[in-house]
Amino acid sequence: MTETKPTVLFVCNSNKGKSQMAAALLEHEAPGKFTVESAGVKASVGEPVNQQAAASLAEIGADMSTGTPTQLNEDAMRAATRVIVVGGAQLPEVDGVEVERWETDEPSERGIEGEERMNLIRDDIHARVQNLVQQF
Repeated sequence: MTETKPTVLFVCNSNKGKSQMAAALLEHEAPGKFTVESAGVKASVGEPVNQQAAASLAEIGADMSTGTPTQLNEDAMRAATRVIVVGGAQLPEVDGVEVERWETDEPSERGIEGEERMNLIRDDIHARVQNLVQQF
């Protein structure tokens, strides 16, 4: 009997940064163990991913450079084993779908910007992803 891989859907506002980072980090930490998706509640469809985020991930060997922002939809939420909001995005309620929220650090609220900001966000999300892998 073939086991179905769990599907994890990461969601943020634009799907250019945090949810793309989380998806790439999960694929990096557990290649082939999960079906990994990401989406945005107000996705910046047609725009590139956040280049600072991509550069930060590249420093640790993870790759989100080929990610493309995708609009969140109810079908994707229903298909996922886990729906995880990375940050403060507000999702629509979908019957039968539990949503987990990762309240991530936002260094810009403390005046930290640029590469340092992105590396702190990366490290926060990375630790959460490593914990998620251990749950399966």
